Amino acid sequence: MPAYLVVIDETEEGRAALRYAARRAARTGGTVEILALIPPQDFVQWGAVQAAMEEEARLRAEAMVLQASGAIIEEAGIRPSITVKQGDPVREVTDVLRSHEDIAALVLGAAAEGAPGPLVSHFAGSAGTLPCPLMIVPGNLSDETLDRLT
Repeated sequence: MPAYLVVIDETEEGRAALRYAARRAARTGGTVEILALIPPQDFVQWGAVQAAMEEEARLRAEAMVLQASGAIIEEAGIRPSITVKQGDPVREVTDVLRSHEDIAALVLGAAAEGAPGPLVSHFAGSAGTLPCPLMIVPGNLSDETLDRLT
């Protein structure tokens, strides 16, 4: 079964990418793989403080994923696979793409204004070397437009 890998965060473009992927998966008989990324934490000298900071970031990411996926995924009738990773975002996405042969497309959201984010910039620049198609969803599309496109 083909899977759509969506990298989400707390932005509107992340929500748009998730909606697009969920609707597309529902229409094609696929699934959704949600990847939430936790940026690497600055080194803190005291181990307990470092561990507490990392755990707080992980809990915040998990809550964000559950909230973002709840209504949209339920509407599409798909139960997503959710992964939360910490580290360099490009490396983490690349690792997931390499380790999951069933990924049909990488779905990223592009900001409605300003320059694209680092993931869109990186993966658009190397799209020819990806093991799957890259779908970039504009963050300014309405729900109705996204539904019509899928």
